[in-house]
Amino acid sequence: MKRISVILLALGLLCVPFSAYALEVGVRGYYWFPELAGEVTVDEGGVLGTKIDFEDDLGMDDEDYPIVEAFVGLGDHHLSVSAMQIDYSGSETLTESITFKGETFTVSDNVESSLKYDMIDVEYQYDIIDLENILAGFSIGVIGKVKWIDGEVEIKSIAETEKATFAAPIPMVGVGVHVGLLADILEARVKATAIGYSDNMLYDVMGDISFTPFPFIDIHGGYRIIHLDIDVDDVELNYDMSGPYAAVTIGF
Repeated sequence: MKRISVILLALGLLCVPFSAYALEVGVRGYYWFPELAGEVTVDEGGVLGTKIDFEDDLGMDDEDYPIVEAFVGLGDHHLSVSAMQIDYSGSETLTESITFKGETFTVSDNVESSLKYDMIDVEYQYDIIDLENILAGFSIGVIGKVKWIDGEVEIKSIAETEKATFAAPIPMVGVGVHVGLLADILEARVKATAIGYSDNMLYDVMGDISFTPFPFIDIHGGYRIIHLDIDVDDVELNYDMSGPYAAVTIGF
């Protein structure tokens, strides 16, 4: 979508060297295998929408997604930008009528649907405890993050098509923990960020173990959970994406 060019520019800026300092720079590529579970509600002009289940009502199937991340670190300071594009689709015959963006799709209608959005994370971590040079290493950091979501939900039948768009920057805070298990060969990390306000809640938790078979290359295996319950632009999203991932990091 529109912001992919902005992402690429940001990733490039992250890789500009800071000269004279011990600098860590790298890129990380993930492949995530999440399960989707949840629902969407779209109101319009005072007409309340139906809570529509992505799987049961719309027939959306699980999909796998690549994620790209660039990062830079300078001492106790760490900055990263990551991006992924979500694209779910489904086809189903309705077993009950649903109201979506003020329009009603009736029982027995065959509907096609889609959920698409960009998710961009800009994250800063400051290590408040850093024992990286003791034993196998250990650090704890506080995290500030902005998660940008920009997308659309669409439902269409033979008779009509309705589409709702949404966009929101969501600030989050959290903690990151890194534990060296075997010198610089085997390491574990956990990151958890969250925000809650009014009836909205968002959390993003991930943990993995990485193996370094060669200098500058890490191989990861981990698990990630994203829970999103937000109401923005008359679109209420309440769902979970959770599942394992594999990743490769190239860093210097």
